[in-house]
Amino acid sequence: MVTYIEAASAPKKNTGAIRLYNTGEDFDGMRRACQLTARCLDELAGMVKPGVTTAAIDRFVFEFGMDHGALPATLNYRGYKYSVCTSLNHVVCHGMPDDKPLREGDIVNIDVTYVLDGWHGDSSRMYPVGQIKRAAERLLEVTHECLMRGIAVVKPGVRTGAIGAAIQTYAEKERCSVVRDFCGHGVGRLFHDSPNILHYGTPEEGPELREGMIFTIEPMINLGKPHVKVLSDGWTAVTRDRSLSAQYEHAVGVTATGCEIFTLSPGGLDRPGLAPLKG
Repeated sequence: MVTYIEAASAPKKNTGAIRLYNTGEDFDGMRRACQLTARCLDELAGMVKPGVTTAAIDRFVFEFGMDHGALPATLNYRGYKYSVCTSLNHVVCHGMPDDKPLREGDIVNIDVTYVLDGWHGDSSRMYPVGQIKRAAERLLEVTHECLMRGIAVVKPGVRTGAIGAAIQTYAEKERCSVVRDFCGHGVGRLFHDSPNILHYGTPEEGPELREGMIFTIEPMINLGKPHVKVLSDGWTAVTRDRSLSAQYEHAVGVTATGCEIFTLSPGGLDRPGLAPLKG
């Protein structure tokens, strides 16, 4: 049975109940945190190029947060040692920064979450490294469209399964596959909260959406099969067939008539083809 609880009276841990953030101050707090994250991701659009290391990206994300009074949520989260996740080519998610330089033709997902005044701004985008192949470019386009189709169905009264159904239907029509092992999640005062947002399924499945719910939608789409494995580091998830994988993520809040996307790019750089394609 699904339980909903007003966020103001909810404990500071994930109890399985779905928080409803029904004050203007709640949405204002999310806007501030999420827009800081979006601004950081905008800045990275000009930084990602051949020769740059993901370790340098990690340092930038840390320093940008510190300069704006925010802490990266991933830093020391369950033993994770970095301020960002950088998932390259066939890495599905949770890729760890290192000193290897990015190469022409790579694609990389950069996932940033800042904690600002207790609110978690969570978002990720794909970045082409220099000139990329058409197959990779198409994967970015399909993945972003999956995200936006999932967001388009969000409104009170529909179930979370409608989000997954919209994503799965489009991805599979485009001959791509949806990763099942990871999902979106409630967010707000907690980094990871209820409910889970699956990126596949049917419209009749899952909890009913209600005004005040805040969560991420973050489909991971593969050019090959959907199967993944986690490497021995305990974090890095890769495609089993080593096919390319892509992910886009927004944090959204359910409103009376639809939803608000908190993590939209201030510079309009959160869609494929709008970040620099030249190295």
